[in-house]
Amino acid sequence: MIVKMLHKKGLKSEHAYCAGFLAIGLSVASWFGSITVERLGVARADHWGIYVGEWAPTFFAVGLALANYEHPDDVDVEAELLHPVDD
Repeated sequence: MIVKMLHKKGLKSEHAYCAGFLAIGLSVASWFGSITVERLGVARADHWGIYVGEWAPTFFAVGLALANYEHPDDVDVEAELLHPVDD
């Protein structure tokens, strides 16, 4: 239901994958920025890096769900190629 709504709004799997990679870069940037600007120590920088870093798997999961919604037939074909059924 949510994936269908996101797809109708124009969100594609490629957009979610790009957001995941951007979240990884933002995680590194926020960690580095926190350690250099705030000067509150590594623990505070680690908290920012981990907080932002947790967004990436969510975006990748949404991208995978959208990819499966966009191409439902490809999933069955690829699964059959990976695990052929012997009669």
